Amino acid sequence: MIKVGDKLPSGNLQEFIEVEGNGCSIGPNSFDIQKSTSGKTIAIFGLPGAYTPTCSAKHVPGYVARAAELQSAGVDEIWCVSVNDAFVMGAWGRDQKTAGKVRMMADGSADFAKATGLTLDLSGRGMGLRSNRYSMLVKDGVVKSLNIEAPGKFEVSDADTLLRQAKELR
Repeated sequence: MIKVGDKLPSGNLQEFIEVEGNGCSIGPNSFDIQKSTSGKTIAIFGLPGAYTPTCSAKHVPGYVARAAELQSAGVDEIWCVSVNDAFVMGAWGRDQKTAGKVRMMADGSADFAKATGLTLDLSGRGMGLRSNRYSMLVKDGVVKSLNIEAPGKFEVSDADTLLRQAKELR
C-alpha cells in the first residue's frame, strides 16, 4: 500500500472535459499521473463511487466548499478519484458544481486504486472492486500526507483535515 514518502504510481486517469481548449478535446481525455503532478501540489481524495450517499452528501461538497482555502494553503489542484468512467464522473461533477474547483478523475478499471493498494472490495454489495475512501496531499508526485478511512467511516479524509495538513506543510 502506498505510504507517505512514496511517489504516485505511473498510469493515467480520465477526465470528461466540457469545453475544448489547452490541447484537450471535448469528452473524455486521458492524463498521465506523473506529468500532471510534476511541479504541483495536488489534493487527491478517493471515494467508492459517484452518486453514492456519503460521497455525494459530504465528501465532494466539502472539497468544493473548501477549494479556495486549499488553494490559499498552496494546493494547485484538487482531484476527486473514483472507480467510475469519465462520463459518469463528468455528470456527477456537473451535479456537484465542481467546475473550476475539483477535477473529477475517472479510474474506470481501478488501475490507480490497485497500484496504490487503496482498493475496497464491494462485490458483496454488487459494486465490484472500488477505491477506498482516502485523502492525500501530493507534492511533485510524492505523497506528503495520507488519510485512509476505516470501512464505512468518514472521519479523516474530509476537506478540513487535508486543509489543516496543507497549512502545516507550507
